[in-house]
Amino acid sequence: MKLLALETSSDACSVALQCDNQLLIDHQLAPQQHARLLLPMVDQLLAKAGIKPADLDGVALGCGPGSFTGVRIAAAAAQGIALGADIGVVRVSSLAALAQSVVREYKAANVLAVLDARMGEVYCGAYVVSNNANAPLTNISEDRVCAPNDVALPDNTGLSEWVLAGSGADAYPDDMRKLGQANEKPKHVANCWPNAQDVLSLAMPDALACHFVSAADAVPVYLRDRVALTTQERERGETL
Repeated sequence: MKLLALETSSDACSVALQCDNQLLIDHQLAPQQHARLLLPMVDQLLAKAGIKPADLDGVALGCGPGSFTGVRIAAAAAQGIALGADIGVVRVSSLAALAQSVVREYKAANVLAVLDARMGEVYCGAYVVSNNANAPLTNISEDRVCAPNDVALPDNTGLSEWVLAGSGADAYPDDMRKLGQANEKPKHVANCWPNAQDVLSLAMPDALACHFVSAADAVPVYLRDRVALTTQERERGETL
């Protein structure tokens, strides 16, 4: 299996390539530089593996939610590569990729993934590790956008030892400290980002089963209808 993964929903610009038994990764914290960096990063990984886009079996896309501009950059690149190579795409939630990154790095079992959505809001989703090889990570609360003080641990799950991670958790620490009971507060790990390596691993079961969508259906997930700033907001330097 030759699968390329793209993830640009946050400050991280991230590309990963599974080429048979070889795993190649380029993950950079590069705010607002994704448009400049992404395709050269793809070219470099393909060159290291000694393959061309036409040799790929598919593309895995971190489809959001996240930065509107960043998610569109990855989606456009995935669509272009998939169309040019006549291959399909596997779409992966960027919140799931963030959660999988925390599972991989911190051996967590239950992750509350929270990304900064700007405009005083966050994207959040609760994920737990499962024993299902076809779905190694399960979303037990639907990904949503909300105010930071509306983020909550899932009720009545019987699960404990939650790990809290993501730019939203980092941006609103006072709101996140309100989560959980005194003896069951989630552990906060800072500076965690969605990573293409984890988009790749989450997409692999669907790729191996040939559960792809067409390039035309490789579209972003926004969760929020507002995708543009007013002139005054842009002049103030605000971002989405």
